[in-house]
Amino acid sequence: MDSRRTWQPPRPAGRGRADHTAIVGCDLIVDGTAVESPGPAADLAQLHRAAREREGAFVWLGLHEPTEAALTRVAEEFGLHPLAIEDILHREQRVKIERYDDVFFLVVRAAQYVEHERVTATSEIVSTGFVRLFVGPDFVITVRQGTVMELSSLRADLSSDPEALSHGPWSVVHAILDRLVDVYVDIAAAVQTDIELTEAAVFAPRNPISVEQIYQLKRQLMKFKAAVLPLQRPLAALSGKQNTDLPKEIRRYFSDVADHHTAAVEQVLSFDDMLNALLQARLTQLTVEQNNDMRKIASWAAIAALTTAIAGVYGMNFAHMPELTWRYGYPSVLLLLLVSAFVLHRVLRRAGWL
Repeated sequence: MDSRRTWQPPRPAGRGRADHTAIVGCDLIVDGTAVESPGPAADLAQLHRAAREREGAFVWLGLHEPTEAALTRVAEEFGLHPLAIEDILHREQRVKIERYDDVFFLVVRAAQYVEHERVTATSEIVSTGFVRLFVGPDFVITVRQGTVMELSSLRADLSSDPEALSHGPWSVVHAILDRLVDVYVDIAAAVQTDIELTEAAVFAPRNPISVEQIYQLKRQLMKFKAAVLPLQRPLAALSGKQNTDLPKEIRRYFSDVADHHTAAVEQVLSFDDMLNALLQARLTQLTVEQNNDMRKIASWAAIAALTTAIAGVYGMNFAHMPELTWRYGYPSVLLLLLVSAFVLHRVLRRAGWL
């Protein structure tokens, strides 16, 4: 029998009633089991009261791009600090973890790989978005921005695993960060394929790739780095022995996530070096190509200058010039022009200029 049962809130809208359009998930978890799931019609005051009154219970509330009014209602009910709410309203913010009394505020940056046939000068390869988490003694609140990293599947997975949720609100945070880092690893593998294809194109005999394409890949990698690298400090704070606010078992879980994240960071940093090398190699190729073009231009200019010099001498119309009155003088001069141009062309071609 399914342990989840439908919970119907009272009809009058109380102070804890939140904006229905903002709530994408709401559960009352007791001993690892979701016993009440009012969904978007949640009366947060009643649900929070139930979590406080029952030992081992907490509320898991999920919000997606809430309005300021909706955030204010949630903040009033769960005692969220105004500075944290202000941070959420400002979409662009750094990855961090802060503590306000007994409530932790965590900001992470989720990423998503954008499928594409090939890298162009305008390709979007990585899409990012923010996920903010409030973690209190009896609640965990997730606030998502954009479509990156939906949490409905994660909620379903955890709901079917009571043992994972039995560790309280921090078990939800661990699951989110664990999935976040797993996505980082998957994106890194996909980006590595893009880099390998770019490398093959750069050193192909007829390379179809431009500097703009390589630079776009580098820009997308920088966006990915901005999501991956800053997570090191929050993970270190959560897994560190000095953090006595978290149970020891949970800290071990965060330590495992930190190890996986370190591997992803090292891989991303190696990508940066590879792209720098590819960009430098392509620029060097362009320089060589330009030098080759200049040598070809100079070679043809030399051939033209030689024939022009000969023609110029015979165009001076002096009275006493060699073979000026000879019957075959004109065709002989033309032959001289052709032979001299041919010989100079062969010399320059053997020298590699043509």
